Amino acid sequence: MKILVTGREGQVARSLAERGSAHELVFAARPDFDLADAGSIARTIENARPDLVISAAAYTAVDQAEDEPELAMAINGEAPGHIGRAAASVGAPVVHLSTDYVFDGSGEHAWREEDPTGPIGVYGRTKLAGEQALAASGAAHAIVRTAWVYSPFGNNFVKTMLRLAESRDALNVVKDQYGNPTSALDIADALLAVAGRWQDAPGHGTNAVYHFAGTGSTNWADFARAIFDSSRKRGGPSCEVTGIPSSDYPTKAQRPANSRLDSAKFADTFGHAAPRWQESLDATVARLVG
Repeated sequence: MKILVTGREGQVARSLAERGSAHELVFAARPDFDLADAGSIARTIENARPDLVISAAAYTAVDQAEDEPELAMAINGEAPGHIGRAAASVGAPVVHLSTDYVFDGSGEHAWREEDPTGPIGVYGRTKLAGEQALAASGAAHAIVRTAWVYSPFGNNFVKTMLRLAESRDALNVVKDQYGNPTSALDIADALLAVAGRWQDAPGHGTNAVYHFAGTGSTNWADFARAIFDSSRKRGGPSCEVTGIPSSDYPTKAQRPANSRLDSAKFADTFGHAAPRWQESLDATVARLVG
């Protein structure tokens, strides 16, 4: 299967490059491909004529989005519609990555796909707009929301914690935001599972929203402790963690207090579930600290 992936250097794109050897992967990235340029999107997909498009690239600077709402909307809110229309014109379905930020973060339950959305910041609003634009594009599609993404690649919480621990004995980490730590490598495996299912059964589970995240949930402070426990076992950096309330760590964009996602629908539809988050974390830390 020929799969066009938007982005090249992002965590999920790099994970797909590692995991997707059974397919012909084409990575669309700047300067030839620009999510803020509808023409470049159409040309790239028309020229590649893929069997499937994985829409993995996005504007992900959550705080910066508050200062650049127009750019964030162009990339996150409008581009998925352009991708969908271009993909539909060549008969390719689209798998689009979205986020827990489409919810307001209230309550303590794991969010299900049918729960009402209510983003509390620019990033979440633009990602929700992107879901809606893709759904209206005419492309066969699956929207896959995920959360708390980390990997051996790029910038992410796991790598930041390990870097800080090299020069600090203690860290303050937020303790009142909960979610599912999710390995980008696991996300890549999930997206490839969708591709495989669509090869065997075209149209299966299309035109729907799914959640896919690591199995089990935690808060940021306990996530940090788990990172350091795993690192310490391998002789890597570690430090003490003090949990603090979000109010003691103000950010420009408000973060959801509850980012837990229920991934049962994805598992039921595509026969694929994520490992427990601790297992995937351990594998990532092993790669990072040797």
